[in-house]
Amino acid sequence: MQYHFIANAAQEGSSGRTLPVIDPSDGQPFDELQRGTAQDIDRAVQAARHCFDTEWSKLAAAERGRLLMRLAATLSEHVEELAAIEQRDCGKPTKQARADAMALVRYFEFYAGACDKLHGDTLPYQEGYTVLTWREPHGVTGHIIPWNYPMQIFGRSVGGALAAGNACVVKPSEDACLSLLRVAQLAADCGFPPGAINIVTGYGHEVGDALARHPGIDHISFTGSPRVGTLIQQVAAERHCPVTLELGGKSPQIVFDDADLDAVMPAVVNAIVQNAGQTCSAGSRLLVQRSIYEPVLDRLGAIFSALRVGPAAMDLEVGPLIRASQQQRVWDFLSDAHAANIPTVAQGEVVDEAPDTGFYQAPTLLRDVPVSHRLAQEEVFGPVLAAMSFRDEDHAVELANATQFGLVAGVWTRDGGRQLRMARRVRSGQVFINNYGAGGGVELPFGGVKSSGYGREKGFEALLGFTTLKTVAIRHG
Repeated sequence: MQYHFIANAAQEGSSGRTLPVIDPSDGQPFDELQRGTAQDIDRAVQAARHCFDTEWSKLAAAERGRLLMRLAATLSEHVEELAAIEQRDCGKPTKQARADAMALVRYFEFYAGACDKLHGDTLPYQEGYTVLTWREPHGVTGHIIPWNYPMQIFGRSVGGALAAGNACVVKPSEDACLSLLRVAQLAADCGFPPGAINIVTGYGHEVGDALARHPGIDHISFTGSPRVGTLIQQVAAERHCPVTLELGGKSPQIVFDDADLDAVMPAVVNAIVQNAGQTCSAGSRLLVQRSIYEPVLDRLGAIFSALRVGPAAMDLEVGPLIRASQQQRVWDFLSDAHAANIPTVAQGEVVDEAPDTGFYQAPTLLRDVPVSHRLAQEEVFGPVLAAMSFRDEDHAVELANATQFGLVAGVWTRDGGRQLRMARRVRSGQVFINNYGAGGGVELPFGGVKSSGYGREKGFEALLGFTTLKTVAIRHG
């Protein structure tokens, strides 16, 4: 049984109700979570407020940094344990789960070093005045964490908020809580004061809604769907609470005819099959210049056909999807594509060892996808790549920008002028030239435009969102 973690202690929920923890590899329950309520959120917010008012806000920035660095070191010692937890809870292959745990370590290392470097300014003003600005934490921040990368998103969100001096209340997805509960316990063991990190488990429409509505929350960070992001904004707006939103993407990989195809192939494949395609920044649209369209699809088809899908413990190229409803969502997209006579180039293979009760989907490459089809417009969140061709640079930009999203884009070309033109013209929060994702890029600000959200996480820029700027004007004659 897993309990809420409030004020450095495991606490039973107020409702007495529980939720099953399901292993995506076989679809079977193996643990239980507390089904939280608004009352549990209130307890967590009160604990965070008390911590902020009495200890956390009074701690010197350098001391906060030492605590975060101590936690990073402790997490580094527990990478294998955390990876094993994530593997079973989320269905991640071993390599992916271990990479996520290492990224969590790196986030806390980065933000530990940033704590005492969040500086203000002195501003030139009228004679007889000295004007200063400084950054102050919001107070108590709420963090709604999705199920696809719980450790990584906890690191980039909660790590930044703590570094800026906030106390945190976290609502993980009901599908992925176990690793974060363990991280919170490790933080307590490292000496974080009670209430600095609080975790309440449960459903989004119950616990997430209560967190977003709570008057004691001073800032909300949410990663999830545009639909829920809209609801979060509406609720937060009622009390003028600032929000940071990362709401997904339909990211294009744009391949010109002068690209290095040996570099393109593994990057394009990894960008759609990593985490079984359940990635906000997945490169789910492949735009290829017409002169090389057929050769590119031939090469990719051979790679896709060789991809294997199986239980997380087998550590294959692709693991299971998170749950049955997500599997059905992917099936629905593929059914619509079949009904629209969209050709399938290749599919991977679900291995015989995969239990029938697991949530598996073979990676699928489709071609000639119409720009208006939902497969080219909506986030599938599965290992499905939609390919289409373009004539020239203008046509590539038109296709790249032809969705409601704008999170990440990849541009593959050796032409230096084209690289810069495309980087400027594609509407996206991140643009990668001749690479995709930059190995995770803890240091690189991350966020979107259009329906992909606003505000930035990761990098030093995230600290600005987790603080508010105060101006102090001193008149001294």
